Amino acid sequence: MTTDLILEIAGVTIGLLYLYWEFKADAKMWIASVIMPAISMWLYFSKGIYADFAINIYYLFIGIYGYWNWTRKRSDTGRTLPITHVTVRVGGACVFAVLILWYAISWALINFTDSTIPYVDGFTTAMSVVGLWMGAKKYCEQWLVWFIVNIVTVPMHISKGLVFYPCLYGLYTVISLLGYRNWIRLMRNRPAA
Repeated sequence: MTTDLILEIAGVTIGLLYLYWEFKADAKMWIASVIMPAISMWLYFSKGIYADFAINIYYLFIGIYGYWNWTRKRSDTGRTLPITHVTVRVGGACVFAVLILWYAISWALINFTDSTIPYVDGFTTAMSVVGLWMGAKKYCEQWLVWFIVNIVTVPMHISKGLVFYPCLYGLYTVISLLGYRNWIRLMRNRPAA
């Protein structure tokens, strides 16, 4: 077994824990989101998926922020952050952010790397930046963003010769729809403030 394969199996295992905790809206997901990027960074850099490598640096920091944001008590309610829907304003800002990031990341990949998939890598990275921020804010629509990311990521990873990550992201694709439905249910069943 190669080092890359061992790391890929470890990353997939931690990714499954992350997914389980995210589905349950459990703050432990953020702990996994700090560990998994360290593994993924090695794999992505060695495979030339540079934007996904770079986003894992962001994942480390947003993981810390997400854990803090999900676990701290709000001064106005005395409760932790509830699951909510995005507003039209926030949704529009998210779309704008994806478009700007996609352009900037793709441009950087074309001009400063030997990436063979700059537009796809840039798109999934831009969507992931916004999706993870939405998750840290506990917006249930983050699951729809992840659905799109996962659909695109599976063939991207296959094209780069990864073995287990495409399976993980295939599972993520299905779970993202189930997660959206579950978070809607959790949001409706939360106790009144």
